[in-house]
Amino acid sequence: MSQTHPKGRDQPRLTVWFDGDCPLCRAEIGLYQRLDQKAGRIDFVDLTGDGTCPLNRADMLARFHAQETGGPLISGAKAFAAMWKQVTPFQPLGYLAQLPLILPFLDWLYGQFLKVRPRLQTLMVDREKR
Repeated sequence: MSQTHPKGRDQPRLTVWFDGDCPLCRAEIGLYQRLDQKAGRIDFVDLTGDGTCPLNRADMLARFHAQETGGPLISGAKAFAAMWKQVTPFQPLGYLAQLPLILPFLDWLYGQFLKVRPRLQTLMVDREKR
């Protein structure tokens, strides 16, 4: 599902693709959507719907991707940093995350998260069923 932007509002500065079937992703993206609702800087595209997909859908679902208007497709911590820069309460973190010593560490952390993500998804689904 792509976010709609009211007439007269600038076009989004960033497109973010997310896994709408993942309860973790839905919760996190839901937060960013609420925070970005008025500014409309981000176009959120649910990869499980009819959203556009610039790469193989399975590859897009396996890792977080974003693209700034006119820029290259980015993924991992770099994509999170780009998104955080657009969301007012997270902007300082977005700029900090792009520092040369911090970005590789955050990307490593993201890689570690991806290893446990399937288990966390299972726990979230089980919790939602209760």
